[in-house]
Amino acid sequence: MKKTIFEITKMDCPSEENLIRMKLDGIPGIANLDFDIPNRKLTVFYSGEIAQIEKSVIELNLGGKKISTEQTDQTEFKENANQKKLLWSVLAINFVFFIIEMTTGIISKSMGLVADSLDMLADSFVYGISLFAVGGTAIKKKRIAKLAGYFQITLAIIGFVEVLRRFFGDEKLPDFSTMIIVSIFALIANGICLYILQKSKSKEEAHMKASMIFTSNDVIINLGVIIAGILVNYLSSNKPDLIIGTIVFVLVIQGAFRILKLSK
Repeated sequence: MKKTIFEITKMDCPSEENLIRMKLDGIPGIANLDFDIPNRKLTVFYSGEIAQIEKSVIELNLGGKKISTEQTDQTEFKENANQKKLLWSVLAINFVFFIIEMTTGIISKSMGLVADSLDMLADSFVYGISLFAVGGTAIKKKRIAKLAGYFQITLAIIGFVEVLRRFFGDEKLPDFSTMIIVSIFALIANGICLYILQKSKSKEEAHMKASMIFTSNDVIINLGVIIAGILVNYLSSNKPDLIIGTIVFVLVIQGAFRILKLSK
């Protein structure tokens, strides 16, 4: 058995962990994957050659780089019996907040909330692919990933069109208080998701949970919408909301392309 450690510089939340798991799923010889999200490290236990594993990690464009390889006597690994239950929990939280943010975003005329809801939907897709394709064939997983990726891109493009319409049109100001309040709850929800997913980690890593929350893209987006809401009120302009919406739509499309990579 060999052990290779990768540095994954863009692995800052459990979404990336699931993408990597799906990408490496099915590669013969892999015995276990050990993720250290706070330190952005992945340890792969395997027999055979590392070439295909390394190629797959690099193809995800998450800044993957091999650090070291060594022989190991470890042949038994702790299986997390609660992994499926945890994935269901975070999928439910993300999907519920997708509905909440999409609904309140439309009612309050906030593109920032609408865009953030799609980011929540993107995470739901990742967790959903992991769950619904469990035990399925590689072809089935790739087909699901392709549908999810294209659906996400379609929604983001519709969002871009709406942003342009509002930018050049005479739209009413979005409800800044709704933007701020809903985003605060979404911020809390993302923190809960990260906490739930990290319950399976060792106690030694528990102190890193707070830093993980504040380095996650989802949390940065939530804070961005909150700031945009404040600026909407202060400047009496809908431009901050449209700007944050555009930024988030770009991030959503980037996430969609990551999902599409799994279908290749």
